Amino acid sequence: MEYNLADLFESVVDAVPDREALLYVDHPGTGAERRLTYAELDAAANRVAHHLLDSGLRPGEHVGLHLYNGVEYLQTVLACLKARLVPVNVNYRYVEEELVHLYGDADLAALVFDGEFTGRVAAALPHTPRLRHLLRVGAAPGGAPEPALAPVAYGDAEAAGSPARGFAPRSPDDLFIIYTGGTTGLPKGVMWRAEDLFFAGLFGGEPSGEPVKRPEELAERAAARGAGLTFFPAPPLMHGTSTLTSFIAFNYGQRVVLHRKYVPEEVLRTIEKERVSSVSLVGDAMLRPLVDALEGPLRGTDLSGLFSVSSSGAVMSDSVAAAFRRLAPHVLLLNNFGSSESGSNGRAADDAGPGRGFRLVVNARTQVVDPVTREPVPAGVPGRLAQRGHVPLGYYNDPAKTAETFFLKDGERWVLLGDVATVEADGVVTVLGRGSQCINTGGEKVYPEEVEQALKAHPAVYDALVAGVPDPRWGSRVAAVVQLREGAPEPTLEEIQAHCRTRLAGYKIPRRLVVAPQVQRSPSGKADYRWAKAVAAGAEGGGEGGG
Repeated sequence: MEYNLADLFESVVDAVPDREALLYVDHPGTGAERRLTYAELDAAANRVAHHLLDSGLRPGEHVGLHLYNGVEYLQTVLACLKARLVPVNVNYRYVEEELVHLYGDADLAALVFDGEFTGRVAAALPHTPRLRHLLRVGAAPGGAPEPALAPVAYGDAEAAGSPARGFAPRSPDDLFIIYTGGTTGLPKGVMWRAEDLFFAGLFGGEPSGEPVKRPEELAERAAARGAGLTFFPAPPLMHGTSTLTSFIAFNYGQRVVLHRKYVPEEVLRTIEKERVSSVSLVGDAMLRPLVDALEGPLRGTDLSGLFSVSSSGAVMSDSVAAAFRRLAPHVLLLNNFGSSESGSNGRAADDAGPGRGFRLVVNARTQVVDPVTREPVPAGVPGRLAQRGHVPLGYYNDPAKTAETFFLKDGERWVLLGDVATVEADGVVTVLGRGSQCINTGGEKVYPEEVEQALKAHPAVYDALVAGVPDPRWGSRVAAVVQLREGAPEPTLEEIQAHCRTRLAGYKIPRRLVVAPQVQRSPSGKADYRWAKAVAAGAEGGGEGGG
């Protein structure tokens, strides 16, 4: 046995076949749900894997998952891994042009999609000639054009496939591709070896302790640990964090709970009813609605079973985290830091707080390096985060970007991340922000994340994004796009500036304020900076002022 994700999953199944592996709530509040044990999930995945192979797909070919959260998503990922096919996530918010790019760039041979997306699939299909097999989950909406390539109903495919295993031997080199991006450029497919993803993204089977030293040890630990933990990845599975969270739970031999879509009130009801242990989400965009619900219609929800709430992909701001702690003081809040290109880099330092930036305790594989020499920077000097060892092979179909981002040093593979940071003498890292979003105003560098933290501490501000807009004198100026709390009076630019002056240096204070009905983010809560920049630059009525 080797460090192959399908082999590892099957070893856990054989150790704890009768444990509940997955609870899926289709329509929160209606009681419609589906529960599967490890043995049942394994057999369901085997059926789909055999169908894909029987349809002419061959090991190494790519299968797109254009799906909402559901049993079928994780079932299909497992089916691909079992059959040595490569699962590829598809952002379900993409429109035809974006889908044509991703389907083509990823060289999809097959696509599994929700019936709701039938029209988009039909429109993109003529431009993606390599795509030759379709599986549809659920029915198409009335009037939707059918794809030229007739889709097979997912239920029919599952029913026809064999529930037995009987697959060819697998390898730790089998690929898993995670498409990332789209907020600052075209999406890119990150190519992970199974073994590298197991150790970098799944903590080697043990997030809170020592990684396993033998593949067989994973199932041994799962059996010895016993049942009782429930993991609830709240964001869409189409983003790597939620899928990896599910696999962390499977490696533990524990239960995963899924909702089709994120409805904060229903999330809280499920936490109470199912005694959820750990919730993963993405920043304030998902945590703040939970706070609002706990302060309002879901006041008194029993959270006694909840041990932790963790965020990846966006930082939980100090003000929103403090509000949640007042409501659930026993729950551990964790700001985790990582990316599709690196897996986990570390977690927020205990002394992080207002005015200190995002301070990070990194793992032994992470350094801050000079982006040109790729050597470690001295304490206090800005550099770029980099990670070594178990890192991806590169970006699929993009050798130029791969050469910019991935490199060999002293016989090890490294990845150079986009995050600008400094390191202190004690090894704690302060992450300043994404270099691609840095605002240069009169030679001073401003990272949007720091300004956003200050803005969210204002009592009238519900959410905020910060971007640079052109300025004839300074090159760029800082602009804030904010969404107000319901019923809150609209603050003036001067009030926002006065609030920020107590937290930020003068050159970081917003010079333009735009109030939007809603701040636009991805379904997982990640910032859409292209949208923020366009809104800030195009706003005629946005307040402007000096320092």
